[in-house]
Amino acid sequence: MHIIKRVYRFYLDGFRNLSPYARTLWIIILVKLFIMFAVLRLFFFRDTLKNRYATDEERANHVIEELISQ
Repeated sequence: MHIIKRVYRFYLDGFRNLSPYARTLWIIILVKLFIMFAVLRLFFFRDTLKNRYATDEERANHVIEELISQ
C-alpha cells in the first residue's frame, strides 16, 4: 500500500507544478476524451443487440451465428 501512495503523490505533485500551457493542453485532452467516449458512444454506437433481441439467449445465438458464418 505504501508504494501506491508514493506513486499517487508523485503524479499529484507533477500535475500541481504544470505550467499554464500544459494545464490547458491537459484540459483539452480530457474534454476530447470525454466527447469521444461519452457523447459519441451515446449517439453513434447504440446497443443494437439489446434493441433487436429480447433475451440473452437470443443475443448469444445471434452472435454465435455471426461468428460461424464469417
